[in-house]
Amino acid sequence: MKGITIAEQCHVVNILPPVDINGGVSSDVFSLKNWQHATILIQTGVTHAASTVTVEECDDFTPTNDTAIPFAYYEETTAAGDTLSARKQATTSGFATSANDNGFYVIEIDAAQLSEGFPNLIVKFSDPGGATFASAVAILSGGPGQAITDTAIA
Repeated sequence: MKGITIAEQCHVVNILPPVDINGGVSSDVFSLKNWQHATILIQTGVTHAASTVTVEECDDFTPTNDTAIPFAYYEETTAAGDTLSARKQATTSGFATSANDNGFYVIEIDAAQLSEGFPNLIVKFSDPGGATFASAVAILSGGPGQAITDTAIA
């Protein structure tokens, strides 16, 4: 059985390069217009405290209008682990990250979950109250089926 080649069968969007999220941070807005699914990978490094992660659907790239949505996610909150939790369901209020260093989270969103006229997504991190490093990458799948795809961030 053959696996997938992410660079050829999906579209990878670096929506939040590694950064200190102290004060609260938002990712780049990205589009699911030509895609059926988004897998969002969030990594935390040195962590001062927990942050709340929310996902919002947006009508454009500004975003002019954005609304928090519920979503499924998985987490690994131990520093030396690679075993994700069972599937969890976040409400529109999102979920709190662990205060442990070096955790990661996988968010899964189908384009069919988005409201009509809101094809874009943005990930928001609340203020953890101190230096906390995080990054996020979106892997878009179920798209045009070509090796090089158009940008999903503008």
